[in-house]
Amino acid sequence: MDNQLLPVLLLLLLGVSGLCGQRQGPEGPSEELPEESPGEEVPKEDGILLLSNHTLSLALQEHPALMVEFYAPWCGHCKALAPEYSKAAALLAAESAGVMLAKVDGPAEPELTKEFGVEGYPTLKFFQNGNRTHPEEYTGPQKAEGIAEWLRRRVGPSAIRLEDEEGVQALMDTRDIVVIGFFQNLQEQNMATFLALAKDALDMTFGFTDRPQLFHKFGLTKDTVVLFKKFDEGRADFLVDDELGLDMGDLSRFLVTHSMHLVTEFNSQTSPKIFAARILNHLLLFVNQTLPQHRELLADFREAAPPFRGQVLFVMVDVAADNGHVLQYFGLKAEEAPTLRLVNIETTKKYAPTGRTPITAASVTAFCHAVFHGEVKPYFLSQEVPPDWDQRPVKTLVGKNFEKVAFDETKNVFVKFYAPWCSHCREMAPVWEALAEKYKDHEDIVIAELDSTANELEAFAVGGYPTLKFFPAGPDRKVIEYKSTRDLETFSKFLDSGGDLPEEPAVSSPEPQANSTLGPKEEL
Repeated sequence: MDNQLLPVLLLLLLGVSGLCGQRQGPEGPSEELPEESPGEEVPKEDGILLLSNHTLSLALQEHPALMVEFYAPWCGHCKALAPEYSKAAALLAAESAGVMLAKVDGPAEPELTKEFGVEGYPTLKFFQNGNRTHPEEYTGPQKAEGIAEWLRRRVGPSAIRLEDEEGVQALMDTRDIVVIGFFQNLQEQNMATFLALAKDALDMTFGFTDRPQLFHKFGLTKDTVVLFKKFDEGRADFLVDDELGLDMGDLSRFLVTHSMHLVTEFNSQTSPKIFAARILNHLLLFVNQTLPQHRELLADFREAAPPFRGQVLFVMVDVAADNGHVLQYFGLKAEEAPTLRLVNIETTKKYAPTGRTPITAASVTAFCHAVFHGEVKPYFLSQEVPPDWDQRPVKTLVGKNFEKVAFDETKNVFVKFYAPWCSHCREMAPVWEALAEKYKDHEDIVIAELDSTANELEAFAVGGYPTLKFFPAGPDRKVIEYKSTRDLETFSKFLDSGGDLPEEPAVSSPEPQANSTLGPKEEL
């Protein structure tokens, strides 16, 4: 047979009509594929693509690196993010970074929110190489430069390869903190672990090298990650374990610990890093920076810090600055400075020195050791008991009268722990008042409330607002946390049953706490 006829015969056997617009299967034509208009363009606003279920596929084809924000027009967190998201888009466009930013109106595109498991707004997902099935969840900052840097480290190298001393010096000259990985073999897993960590440590600049002359220059003979900094000790070395290799968690903790100043001044810029440092004990020195005698104390405070690095974070709080909320948290007044406080941010227990010991390096060290050896007892904030605390249907509890009222063996006590600024607490207030009014003539039932921002309890800590706890009568100090529907009918059933009610989803969750990443999401 003439070879030139073979292609024609093959096309006839396959059925040319089955190759256009439809897929031919064993059971006949399949459903038609969605068509896209030739030359169709995805709409833009402020340099950001506005996507729909129809245009997402087109955007993924055109942009190998695509960040998509799922938002809701009514979402307050989305509105706060919008200008930063636009600035990030402009930054990346100016750099020709090869990343496109996009938005999807989640409520208007239910198919997409279902496909990508969007449960709240804003939700950001990063797509690479047209892969629609496994986008990466965005976990970075909510500021423009942070968003841009997070994306840069995904489309480009997360660390710079260094070949000589000039390259190392040039990198160190540009930043206060530089992390350099010295690896004898760049193909081993240690290198991959280092680069993976560098993708998310956005506040540090990373480099790496395998050059023997650079090992020699910095006095190294084994694989080591070195943190160089323009303050305090100047350098900290993390030696890679020969047998176990480089552990990302251990290295991350090391970098966070050693990138902090020995003493960090508390302000709006440093507070996110302070709380993200994963150092549980914070020692705070309260001083008035306008007074020379107070400023002189910082030298002694800093002198005491090095032996506690990684165990205690040393923080200076200027009472003359806008730090009233910090003073309130510790129950302090500005005129009490200079003074020390130590807090464990996991247990929220606070400690104060006994007496008015002068603040020196020796006294600071002694105070820390005394706390860790159990020689100093924690203190708990409490307001004074109001004279009319029991005159209203809702009784007012404070730290000083809580134990006596809540654990009264003859009473069933139902307590709302609230914060004055909590919107959920304010919404629930009328129902709580109605409940107290309903049971005001029941001598064995007490409906009460406690402001947890001004009163602390030794028995337990309150983590969200409002928190509802029931203390049934009896000698065993039993505590039942209420987690059911927050309405008058269900509250009444709960009380009438003596605190026995099947658990149901709560109507509203505790007030979300701000964090240093993207921040809280508004639920669907």
